Amino acid sequence: MRTSSRLARPKGLAIVTMGVSGCGKSTLGALLAARFDCAFLEGDAFHDEEAVAKMRAGHALTDEDRWPWLDRLGLAIKETLENEGQVVAACSALRLRYRERLRAAIGASARFVLLDLGRDELERRMIQRAGHYMPPSLLDSQLATLERPDPSEGVFMLDGSLSPEGLCDRVQAWVSTIAPAVLRA
Repeated sequence: MRTSSRLARPKGLAIVTMGVSGCGKSTLGALLAARFDCAFLEGDAFHDEEAVAKMRAGHALTDEDRWPWLDRLGLAIKETLENEGQVVAACSALRLRYRERLRAAIGASARFVLLDLGRDELERRMIQRAGHYMPPSLLDSQLATLERPDPSEGVFMLDGSLSPEGLCDRVQAWVSTIAPAVLRA
């Protein structure tokens, strides 16, 4: 018997939580994966050592730095989806072409959720978190890189200041409208 706090498990669906550093995409992604009872892939874990060192030193990544990372993450999402039937991943996916590259790797089942927050709250969160390689000094470059999704992209945009549980509830409702055929109790 499924408890009320668990979501129906989506089969054949990849959900990518996205947004700038500090928006809560990893927190939401991990919580969604637990509630969907599926794998969670942390996009940060797919960066190579050089990219992490570059960010840690306060230098923004270029597209050339990001392509191999997006390819590794996209392949991992696709493989997890094929092997397990569902997956949730966290990835900044700041530009349309990054989302398109991920969609091409994953396939038609990729759905994106953007967590949107104001700069002051993002900076507060980045300052408070310990042990992350992304320094608050890179926040402005992330915000400048972010290309807000066009409605035709089908990206679900949420207020990142909502509670994680509230965000999960909204994602559950959204998933039930976009993929009712793949949901099962």
